[in-house]
Amino acid sequence: MDWGTELWDRCDAIEKHTQSGLELAEKYVKFVKERTEIEQSYAKQLRNLSKKFNLKRIGKDEPDCRFTSYQSFMDILNELNDYAGQRELVAENMLMNICAELTKNLQELKQERKSYLTEAKKAQQALESTNKQLETSKKRFEREWREAERTAQYADKTDQDLNATKADVEKAKQQAHTRAHVAEECKNDYAAQLQRFNKEQNQFYFNDMPLIFNKLQELDEKRVRKLAQGYILFADTEKQVMPIIGKCLDGIIKAGTNVNEKNDSMIVIEQNKSGFEPPGDVEFEDFSQGINRASSDSSLGTPKGPMDLLGKNRGKNFWLFSKKTKKFTPERLPPPVVTEDFTHLPPEQRRKKLQQKLEEIGRDLQKEVDSSEALGKMKGVYEKNPQLGDPTSLLSQINQTAQNVERLRVEQSKYETWLAEAGGRGDTPRYKPHTFNNNEAHESPSPDGAHSDGGTPDVSNAIYSEFDDDFEDEEVAPPIGKCTAMYSFPGASEGTISMKEGEVLAVVEEDKGDGWTRVRRSNGNEGYIPTSYVTISLNI
Repeated sequence: MDWGTELWDRCDAIEKHTQSGLELAEKYVKFVKERTEIEQSYAKQLRNLSKKFNLKRIGKDEPDCRFTSYQSFMDILNELNDYAGQRELVAENMLMNICAELTKNLQELKQERKSYLTEAKKAQQALESTNKQLETSKKRFEREWREAERTAQYADKTDQDLNATKADVEKAKQQAHTRAHVAEECKNDYAAQLQRFNKEQNQFYFNDMPLIFNKLQELDEKRVRKLAQGYILFADTEKQVMPIIGKCLDGIIKAGTNVNEKNDSMIVIEQNKSGFEPPGDVEFEDFSQGINRASSDSSLGTPKGPMDLLGKNRGKNFWLFSKKTKKFTPERLPPPVVTEDFTHLPPEQRRKKLQQKLEEIGRDLQKEVDSSEALGKMKGVYEKNPQLGDPTSLLSQINQTAQNVERLRVEQSKYETWLAEAGGRGDTPRYKPHTFNNNEAHESPSPDGAHSDGGTPDVSNAIYSEFDDDFEDEEVAPPIGKCTAMYSFPGASEGTISMKEGEVLAVVEEDKGDGWTRVRRSNGNEGYIPTSYVTISLNI
């Protein structure tokens, strides 16, 4: 069943129904948009909540970071942040797959509906125009036929009149004949108009309008089909993220199960253990014998412990807990003076602090050594290619870096000595400066990191040396990525390598701040190229 045959006379009802269907689709689009606003607001609030309680602001060096309960809470916040991302994804997919798609379809359906209704209106107007012409010809035929009958009767009356002349009779007959001829023409015209109207009316009701109504029916069914798809996508959009949301919730559960109370207790011991021995028995003072201090036979003596650090409080009792907190206020128990070698701390805590300080110095020292090597390479390139830069402009940086290296070496040696005194291990990481080639003469680095040539060690000598382009004596390092040349580079200076635009090379060593990257060709040739001349993609 279709609209063309069943609703042939209900054009107004069809027009109203299709308009109502489009309004329903628009209402659904508005509903989905408001739903996405709720999702976006919810996701934003979740992200703000996660950010508000994020404990990363404390810093990785804080003692609390090592507790499993702390780490699990951080994992929960991360999972919550991922959960918020999924809510944002739901909103984004709804906007793109439902709102945008339905809005686009609605615009197309509106245009089609408008064109179909315009066609129906034109067909209706054409039929009405033909009907008006039919009515006009019919009235004219009726009028002319009556006039023809009247003139015919007058002619017969004149013919029978004995007093009428022959001329009058002829004139009356002529008029009757003329009117009859005109009436006959009007009759033929009316018949032709009637035939035309019936044909157009048949075309209108059995061909034109059914076709238009069937197109409107197809349009409305298409609208319903798209709306149904939007209903399904409303659920599918959220259903698609359910597995990831489930993983986020599983991650929160896993974070809870990863909490290890025993491990946290051991961390508390490790972080706060002083290394002191508990105090021994208190000495008995027998005032009845006039002896100020007498040792009890059962006394084991008081070993060195926290009482030795309190100075003037040495003769007083050492209580772990007091009945009133104000007994341990700064007025009663002033804090010890902080010293550079951390002797103000208990033995165990002192060893930890010294070890941490040595690790920091080692990292800073390695950074300065890398900077020295980079400046040395750059200076060598500038000396062989003056058009790239002035070598003397680097002298101040080179001297400053050399001073920083020497200062950090002195500090490292000092803290290693203190750590050895505290009973700790002095196996802190050492920096390994690279060896450069200078005028075909290799200098061997001394144990302290400076180059020795029989005279006074000078760290700056390594900085001024040029980099060696003979890579055959070195161990072949595996590539850490690849790069593509954006421009051609001649590679005329020593240590550099030429490349052509679009050439792909393997990256062997990253840019250390000097603007040069070490690369290798497939044939094994290595050298340095300007970092700004290539696009680099490192292996993950």
